[in-house]
Amino acid sequence: MDETYDLIVIGGGPAGISAARLAAAKGKRTLILEKEGWGGTCTHRGCIPTKALLTCSKSYSDLKKFKRLGIRTGEAAIDFGAVKKHQQQIVRVAALGAEKTLADAGVDIRIGEGEILSASEVRYTDAGDAAQTLKTSHILIAWGSVPQMLAGVALSDRVMTSDGILGIDAVPESIVIVGASFIGVEFATLFAELGAKVTLVELLDRILTLEDDEAAALIHQELVRQGATVHTSTKLLKVSETEEGVTLRAEKCGEPLAVTADRVLLCTGRKPLLHHAQLEAAGIRYTGAGILVDEKMMTNVQGIYAAGDVTGGMMLAHRADVQARAAVESMFGCANGDYNENAIPSVVYCHPQIARVGYTQARAAEEHLDVKVVRSSYSANLIARAELSGQGFAKALFHRERIIGATVAGEQAADLISPLALAVANGLTKRELRRWVIAHPTLSEVLGPLVSD
Repeated sequence: MDETYDLIVIGGGPAGISAARLAAAKGKRTLILEKEGWGGTCTHRGCIPTKALLTCSKSYSDLKKFKRLGIRTGEAAIDFGAVKKHQQQIVRVAALGAEKTLADAGVDIRIGEGEILSASEVRYTDAGDAAQTLKTSHILIAWGSVPQMLAGVALSDRVMTSDGILGIDAVPESIVIVGASFIGVEFATLFAELGAKVTLVELLDRILTLEDDEAAALIHQELVRQGATVHTSTKLLKVSETEEGVTLRAEKCGEPLAVTADRVLLCTGRKPLLHHAQLEAAGIRYTGAGILVDEKMMTNVQGIYAAGDVTGGMMLAHRADVQARAAVESMFGCANGDYNENAIPSVVYCHPQIARVGYTQARAAEEHLDVKVVRSSYSANLIARAELSGQGFAKALFHRERIIGATVAGEQAADLISPLALAVANGLTKRELRRWVIAHPTLSEVLGPLVSD
């Protein structure tokens, strides 16, 4: 059989799957290689399992609202075995769905390693170590990412990364989470809602440093309300295991701090998975932050592209998807495949959620942009009141009458950011946004005041 392809994709995560599907839809002979599981980090160690767990913890936490709503319930308890079963089932369904989507699209799918030999050759090695060289016109690198480790901290059954913690079979009585970016805050929310004693430690002076200041303050307050202890401006010095558990020693504002817990969870970020030898042999430029690509996701080597976490920046599944589509459109002659980072929304799945797109006030100030900020409160929304979701707000930034950024902090923020992301992506003006008609009564009415003045 002829082993020449129009595109070989290395990596079966969101970027790889998106690229392979689109290329196949264009009638291109496409092969995708994946060495572990279809769906990548998102499906197996990121978005899907964590959101399945957070659904369980939120449902448990929301039981406290029932009495206020006139609903009487008996004593509730967590069956963590059933929680894990739910997590595993959702992951399995997502992985099978990803594989079926590829097969239905007509993509040639194979499990095994893919090694770049040149801009037109990939060595494929299957599970039995049988290897063959495949020819291709284009290559897309979608290697994904791995947890960022801290120097001097060794992993164990008690000291874990966000990958490892998903395998535990019981809720720890206590846990110290190092790092208060979105990963750390989501796990802090999860374990606090499940009843663990949570301590969150952050080097910088506030949690969620990439998010809107007001949104981060709201989540800090909510974590404390849920029973978590939050230490900011705290430098980790040492992690050591003892008979009692794991002891974390740190320095907070110049003063010593020691915390002992059952487990320590390292949420100090993720970094691109870079196979340096392959990159260097092929002459592909990269830095520690990721593979260098242009606006069409092509590397400096003609015909070799990269998309997703391996390019650095915001490591989000939907960002990977958009990058991959931009790459394929560029490969096969479409002039409209450029990628716009400013149009990518991001979500922190804490409770309540935070979602944003485009500029924050801090970023606008750094770039010396004159912006008008318009804000709307959940407390003025009737549905938020009726559903006991009054904590939250929506905020939009306008520069020269065009919307350039937005943040939503509150229930369903992940969904409410979508129309704002469309507005930011298209640079809509206030005048254009005033045509927007929002159904009543809905939570989405919280967005109305942002464009009504």
